[in-house]
Amino acid sequence: MQWDSLLGHQQQKQWFQTALDSGRLASSFLFVGPEGIGKRTFAILLAKGLLCRQSPPQSLEACGNCEDCVQVDAGTHPDLLSVSKPIDKANIPIELLIGEREKRMRAGLCHDISMRPYGGRRKIAIVDDADTFNNEGANCLLKTLEEPPAGSLLILLGTSLQRQLPTIRSRCQAILFKPLDVEQLQTLLLRTGLTDSADRAFQLASQAGGSLAEARLLVDPELDEFRGHLLENLGKPQLPLIELAKSCGAIVDAAGKDARVKRERLKLIFRIAASFYRELSLSLSAASSERALPRGENDLSQAVETCRRNWKSGSRGATSAWDRCLLATEQVNRNANQATLLEAWAADIARLGGV
Repeated sequence: MQWDSLLGHQQQKQWFQTALDSGRLASSFLFVGPEGIGKRTFAILLAKGLLCRQSPPQSLEACGNCEDCVQVDAGTHPDLLSVSKPIDKANIPIELLIGEREKRMRAGLCHDISMRPYGGRRKIAIVDDADTFNNEGANCLLKTLEEPPAGSLLILLGTSLQRQLPTIRSRCQAILFKPLDVEQLQTLLLRTGLTDSADRAFQLASQAGGSLAEARLLVDPELDEFRGHLLENLGKPQLPLIELAKSCGAIVDAAGKDARVKRERLKLIFRIAASFYRELSLSLSAASSERALPRGENDLSQAVETCRRNWKSGSRGATSAWDRCLLATEQVNRNANQATLLEAWAADIARLGGV
């Protein structure tokens, strides 16, 4: 993959090129933005350009054909390190950062990035799931962040600045990434083969909030149908609390025993609801009373309009319900009990709506 195939994030690319041209490229970065919008792809392309020895040192453009480029694409480049949270863990284990107990400080990311580059240019590390650092893990990175090895580059990937520990946030340069727009996501859906219908790709892109990860979930007919039922329930004059919690629990349980998939479904529920209350809040505000949703969002528009006619708490109440959905997503990431979370969330949004 080359830069010309990247959708979006051109401003961020230009920023890095300017920093490289001026010789002011920092050593630690925190990429933040919603899941599934291309932050990791951007990080890989950045690493590829910096590691390619066929291109000038001040260029982000990689040749795409040399051994360095081929190894980056294959995920086997010895100077490109990668760490992510194991599926069965709630946090990034410190063993991935500083080695197992018997090899403490002689293995792991902090040790490996301090070694001399094999290719002669630099060592680059990409850390997924930065949101999941606990205090112990963040402290393990402290020395590497404060005294980075010469020529090293550390890129942490997270979803928001608010979810980062102060130890991380204060020692990294934050780069904010925005969701893809509908046209970009539509192109990506067609390119990746998730659908071969331009109309279906547009519909999914309109519903997915700029995230390929969310669009992948909505491709599932079962989840797509559930989305319609969820919006219908949220739009009812009297929020059906028991039915809402029960249907949400059922769609999560239908994922089987895979805890990761169940968490993704649970987060999808709250993201759909967050989009609903965001649009409700905007439609209730004076400045946006005539606001129209894009084509492909008719079901959301209809549900919002139905709810708007009976909503008792105004724009402020809708905004509070939106915030409650975002909080519920955070609670999923903190492994809150599913049944308790769904019941508390449904009760809270009903109360915020004046039910």
